[in-house]
Amino acid sequence: MLKEFREFAIRGNVMDLAVAVIIGGAFGKIITSLVNDLLMPLIGLVMGGVNFADLAIVVGGAEVRWGAFVQSIIDFVIIAFVIFLLVRAINRLKREEPTTPTTKECPHCFTTIPLKAARCPNCTSQL
Repeated sequence: MLKEFREFAIRGNVMDLAVAVIIGGAFGKIITSLVNDLLMPLIGLVMGGVNFADLAIVVGGAEVRWGAFVQSIIDFVIIAFVIFLLVRAINRLKREEPTTPTTKECPHCFTTIPLKAARCPNCTSQL
Protein backbone atom coordinates (compact mmCIF):
# COMPACT_ATOMS: atom_id res chain seq x y z
CA MET A 1 0.00 0.00 0.00
CA LEU A 2 2.84 2.39 0.80
CA LYS A 3 4.48 1.61 -2.55
CA GLU A 4 1.22 2.36 -4.39
CA PHE A 5 0.84 5.63 -2.54
CA ARG A 6 4.41 6.66 -3.41
CA GLU A 7 3.81 5.86 -7.11
CA PHE A 8 0.58 7.86 -7.00
CA ALA A 9 2.22 10.85 -5.31
CA ILE A 10 5.19 10.92 -7.68
CA ARG A 11 3.06 10.58 -10.79
CA GLY A 12 3.22 13.70 -12.99
CA ASN A 13 -0.44 14.68 -12.66
CA VAL A 14 -0.25 14.94 -8.88
CA MET A 15 2.87 17.10 -9.00
CA ASP A 16 1.29 19.33 -11.66
CA LEU A 17 -1.78 19.71 -9.48
CA ALA A 18 0.33 20.63 -6.45
CA VAL A 19 2.17 23.30 -8.42
CA ALA A 20 -1.14 24.63 -9.77
CA VAL A 21 -2.62 24.91 -6.27
CA ILE A 22 0.41 26.81 -4.99
CA ILE A 23 0.47 29.19 -7.95
CA GLY A 24 -3.32 29.60 -7.70
CA GLY A 25 -3.04 30.61 -4.05
CA ALA A 26 -0.41 33.22 -4.85
CA PHE A 27 -2.47 34.45 -7.79
CA GLY A 28 -5.52 34.74 -5.54
CA LYS A 29 -3.56 36.95 -3.12
CA ILE A 30 -2.52 39.22 -5.99
CA ILE A 31 -6.11 39.57 -7.19
CA THR A 32 -7.36 40.19 -3.65
CA SER A 33 -4.80 42.97 -3.27
CA LEU A 34 -5.80 44.38 -6.66
CA VAL A 35 -9.45 44.50 -5.62
CA ASN A 36 -8.95 45.66 -2.01
CA ASP A 37 -6.12 48.13 -2.54
CA LEU A 38 -6.78 49.52 -6.01
CA LEU A 39 -10.26 48.89 -7.39
CA MET A 40 -12.50 49.18 -4.33
CA PRO A 41 -11.01 52.52 -3.17
CA LEU A 42 -11.58 53.91 -6.67
CA ILE A 43 -15.14 52.54 -6.81
CA GLY A 44 -15.76 53.93 -3.32
CA LEU A 45 -14.42 57.33 -4.41
CA VAL A 46 -16.74 57.39 -7.41
CA MET A 47 -19.64 56.47 -5.12
CA GLY A 48 -18.94 59.37 -2.76
CA GLY A 49 -16.15 58.12 -0.53
CA VAL A 50 -17.74 54.81 0.50
CA ASN A 51 -15.40 52.19 1.99
CA PHE A 52 -16.91 48.82 1.09
CA ALA A 53 -14.95 46.95 3.76
CA ASP A 54 -16.74 48.96 6.45
CA LEU A 55 -20.26 48.48 5.07
CA ALA A 56 -22.29 46.32 7.42
CA ILE A 57 -25.71 46.02 8.96
CA VAL A 58 -26.53 44.80 12.46
CA VAL A 59 -29.24 42.15 12.70
CA GLY A 60 -30.14 41.09 16.22
CA GLY A 61 -26.68 41.78 17.58
CA ALA A 62 -24.86 40.10 14.65
CA GLU A 63 -22.86 42.23 12.26
CA VAL A 64 -23.47 41.31 8.61
CA ARG A 65 -20.52 42.65 6.58
CA TRP A 66 -22.08 42.83 3.15
CA GLY A 67 -19.35 45.15 1.85
CA ALA A 68 -16.72 42.43 2.32
CA PHE A 69 -19.04 40.05 0.48
CA VAL A 70 -19.22 42.48 -2.46
CA GLN A 71 -15.42 42.61 -2.50
CA SER A 72 -15.27 38.79 -2.59
CA ILE A 73 -17.66 38.70 -5.53
CA ILE A 74 -15.49 41.19 -7.41
CA ASP A 75 -12.42 39.05 -6.59
CA PHE A 76 -14.14 36.00 -8.02
CA VAL A 77 -15.26 37.75 -11.21
CA ILE A 78 -11.76 39.07 -11.89
CA ILE A 79 -10.11 35.69 -11.21
CA ALA A 80 -12.66 33.87 -13.39
CA PHE A 81 -12.15 36.36 -16.23
CA VAL A 82 -8.35 36.08 -16.10
CA ILE A 83 -8.54 32.27 -16.04
CA PHE A 84 -10.94 32.41 -19.01
CA LEU A 85 -8.44 34.54 -20.94
CA LEU A 86 -5.58 32.17 -20.09
CA VAL A 87 -7.52 29.07 -21.15
CA ARG A 88 -8.62 30.81 -24.33
CA ALA A 89 -5.02 31.73 -25.20
CA ILE A 90 -3.79 28.19 -24.49
CA ASN A 91 -6.56 26.72 -26.65
CA ARG A 92 -5.54 28.98 -29.53
CA LEU A 93 -1.98 27.70 -29.28
CA LYS A 94 -3.16 24.09 -29.25
CA ARG A 95 -5.23 24.36 -32.44
CA GLU A 96 -3.81 22.16 -35.12
CA GLU A 97 -3.72 22.92 -38.80
CA PRO A 98 -6.36 21.02 -40.70
CA THR A 99 -4.87 17.91 -42.24
CA THR A 100 -5.52 16.85 -45.80
CA PRO A 101 -7.71 13.76 -45.98
CA THR A 102 -6.09 10.44 -46.90
CA THR A 103 -9.32 8.47 -47.22
CA LYS A 104 -12.70 8.86 -48.85
CA GLU A 105 -16.01 7.07 -48.70
CA CYS A 106 -17.23 4.77 -51.46
CA PRO A 107 -20.47 6.27 -52.86
CA HIS A 108 -21.95 2.79 -53.39
CA CYS A 109 -21.22 0.83 -50.17
CA PHE A 110 -20.03 3.70 -47.93
CA THR A 111 -16.82 1.88 -46.96
CA THR A 112 -13.81 4.02 -46.09
CA ILE A 113 -11.16 3.57 -48.78
CA PRO A 114 -7.81 5.20 -49.64
CA LEU A 115 -8.09 8.50 -51.49
CA LYS A 116 -6.07 7.23 -54.49
CA ALA A 117 -8.20 4.09 -54.98
CA ALA A 118 -9.79 3.69 -58.41
CA ARG A 119 -11.94 0.72 -57.40
CA CYS A 120 -13.61 -0.06 -54.05
CA PRO A 121 -12.04 -3.17 -52.46
CA ASN A 122 -15.32 -3.99 -50.71
CA CYS A 123 -17.93 -3.74 -53.47
CA THR A 124 -15.52 -3.57 -56.48
CA SER A 125 -17.32 -0.53 -57.91
CA GLN A 126 -15.43 1.72 -60.32
CA LEU A 127 -14.78 5.09 -58.66
